[in-house]
Parts: sequence; structure tokens; C-alpha cells
Amino acid sequence: MTYAGSPVPGNPAISGDTDEGQSLDVRLAGDPGQVDPADVVAADAAAREFVARHEQATHRPQGEEIGRALVVVVDDEAAHGEDQRLLGPLVGELLAEAGFHVDAAVVVSGDEVEIRNALNTAVIGGVDLVVSVGGVGVGARDVTPEATEPLLDRRLRGIEEAVRSSGLAAGATDGGLSRGLAGISGQTLVVNLANSRAAVRDGMATAAPLAKYVIESISEF
Repeated sequence: MTYAGSPVPGNPAISGDTDEGQSLDVRLAGDPGQVDPADVVAADAAAREFVARHEQATHRPQGEEIGRALVVVVDDEAAHGEDQRLLGPLVGELLAEAGFHVDAAVVVSGDEVEIRNALNTAVIGGVDLVVSVGGVGVGARDVTPEATEPLLDRRLRGIEEAVRSSGLAAGATDGGLSRGLAGISGQTLVVNLANSRAAVRDGMATAAPLAKYVIESISEF
């Protein structure tokens, strides 16, 4: 393509010496470099329509629920009624803020069989999301990952790593060093979190948006 002010070799009729007011557009009909203004308008309209559809799909009306959730608190003292500072209400509040209906908060001791039974009961009950809190460290009673893994049909390592990375960045050491798992069991998403308030808040802030995406993807099948 030749721009104004640059002669076209072999064609003295088109050059930079044109009279003032004469058109300097040297693009010929059918030039592949020429963009039809109508195409630009159509592309812009299509882009606006796509954005509108995306926003409508991702922004739900206030108060509309995404799905059902259940909380499993893994804590020996709480399971025996010795500690009333449970994290269950905090997780339930954060889940409700994220758009979930919380069926219940179940408290179990750090026993692999008890934890697995609680998680499996939630899956059989058809909840969309199960969040367990506690038992993901390196202590002898930290067996939540071992109880969770046999139930999972598919691991979601992206969620696991996102929770750990955000935990370290937020200064929640137990969240950053958590062995917690995340994955799909049947039609239920299962996520293990550490049991400090900082780890719970940061873990929920990270996992909740990802949980929405996973649940919507599962429901498409």
C-alpha cells in the first residue's frame, strides 16, 4: 500500500504531486487491506452483545442462591463439647454471602472414618458444595486429606494450589502449608480448608468464586 506523498512506481497519475483537494486514497476496490465500515459496526455490535450475555450469566440477582452447601468441622475438642469457639458459623456466614444455602454444620473428631462418613453423607444428600475445616496439617490427627481422597472422582488441583498460594500471600501460614484437597465427588464439590479464622476467611474468598464456576459446569451435564 502506498501512502499520500509517496509516488506509485510506473503510474504517474497517482503521486504525491496531486492537486489540493484531490483524493489521496490509493486503495483499489477489492484491496484486502481495506476495511468496510459496515463490518466495523457489525463487529462492535457483536462484541457488545457478547459482553451483555456474559454479564447476565455471571451476575446473579441479589438473594438468588447458587446451590446447597454443608460444612464439616474437624476438631477433637469441639466434637466432645469442650470448645464452643466453632468455625462452622463463620464458614456458614461466608457461604451465605457467596450465595449458597447452608444445610448444616457438622462437627466430627479427627478420625478418618468419621470424617469420611460425614463427607460421604453430604455427597449422598446431594449438596452442591462441602467445605471441611481442619485436619489438614501435619499432626497425627490431621487426616482429613486421607479421608477425602477416596471419595473424589476427580481432583481439582487448581483450587488446591490457589488456596495455598493465597494463604501464604495473606500471612495465613496454616492455609499456605495445608495438605487440603479439592475435587468432585459425584455431583458435589469438596474443598478442605485449614482451621484458623485467617485461613478460613482467605480460603473462602479464594475458593467461593471457583466453586461457582465448577458447580455451574457440573450442572450443564
